[in-house]
Amino acid sequence: MIDGKIHKEEVFIVREMTIDDFPEVFHLGEQLFTSDYSPSMYRTWDEYEITTLFNSDSELCLVAEVEEAIIGFALGTTVEKSNSSWKYGYLVWIGVRKGLQQKGVGDRLFNEIRKRMVDQGVRMIIIDTDAENEAGIRFFKKHGFNNIQQHVYMTLNLARTSSRGRRKK
Repeated sequence: MIDGKIHKEEVFIVREMTIDDFPEVFHLGEQLFTSDYSPSMYRTWDEYEITTLFNSDSELCLVAEVEEAIIGFALGTTVEKSNSSWKYGYLVWIGVRKGLQQKGVGDRLFNEIRKRMVDQGVRMIIIDTDAENEAGIRFFKKHGFNNIQQHVYMTLNLARTSSRGRRKK
């Protein structure tokens, strides 16, 4: 990989993430998941996202790499509800280095995490993304996701309010 581009002769691999990958995955996530990316995002990208998911479902924490450089990642988990026989997969984060989208990296990451979830007995995969993330929505539709539901997320900027909930003057 020269100047951040995958060249024809280079093949990227998808593999399980290891502890040694944490810093590189974390910094790639910092570049991708900013407040500009999703100003109302209810989940925040931080070091606990990686460690928590890795500790609970390490086999669903994947990286894509070329020449030992991480160019993408997918982090997922599974959820079993006590009142349901279904096991759900939740693809929490998927990201590909800027400039390398639409090169098949995200597709390979998604296909591998999907296969692993099926092997674990998952019957439905859930994702969420910002309603304005058109590229993300296209990506997920291409992979068969449907039944788009809109949610309302509201924020309260505490720096602009007093302790009683009234706006500061």
